[in-house]
Amino acid sequence: MNRIILADNQSIFRAGAARVLASEDDMRIVAQCSTTEALFSAVQAFRNSITLFATSLQPDLHAALECLIPAGSKSVLITENHEQIPLDVLAHLSGVLQRGITGQELVQCVRQVGEGKRSVRLPDRDTANSATDLVGTRVRDRLTPREMQIVGLIVQGCKNKEIAQRLGVTEQVVKNYLRSVYDKSGVSDRLELALFTIHHRILAEAAHKAGVHFTAMPERQSA
Repeated sequence: MNRIILADNQSIFRAGAARVLASEDDMRIVAQCSTTEALFSAVQAFRNSITLFATSLQPDLHAALECLIPAGSKSVLITENHEQIPLDVLAHLSGVLQRGITGQELVQCVRQVGEGKRSVRLPDRDTANSATDLVGTRVRDRLTPREMQIVGLIVQGCKNKEIAQRLGVTEQVVKNYLRSVYDKSGVSDRLELALFTIHHRILAEAAHKAGVHFTAMPERQSA
């Protein structure tokens, strides 16, 4: 049985990854952490586990490895899409995966690491600069500015009430927008929407830019 510690400050991604991994018979989530401090405590409590931790936690990677290695942890680093990792850190990791990884690739990575193999998926620099994601581009172009803003806040883990407060609208208005977003993106709920957005870099970048601005924006007609 692969015991897994999952540490990421992005609650939506953490929940999605936990749901995917927990569905496998040979995997068990023993701890979920949203801070570096909680990660270090979990590593000591569950030694010899597979630890997935994200660079978005902003840990000192060298300090993290100094904690993980003595605890017998097999360390898998979750990077932002196309983020580059220092070679001296990379050498001590059991695995590296990008946040936009599919569920199947996530399971494969963890399983390989559990078998004592390395699973390192480094981004291709040419691919990193390409704009060939037709699905992400199509959804991005169909969403109105307000819809994109709401998608950005969903990815941040905001609930409908918080989104309504930030945008100065009612929760029902937020729900109405979400129904439109679900229809345009082909997803059925907010978790699926967040994972879909993270997986499509072009859409994720647009949602991030929109989600950090909370002032009223004029609507435009969608395509």
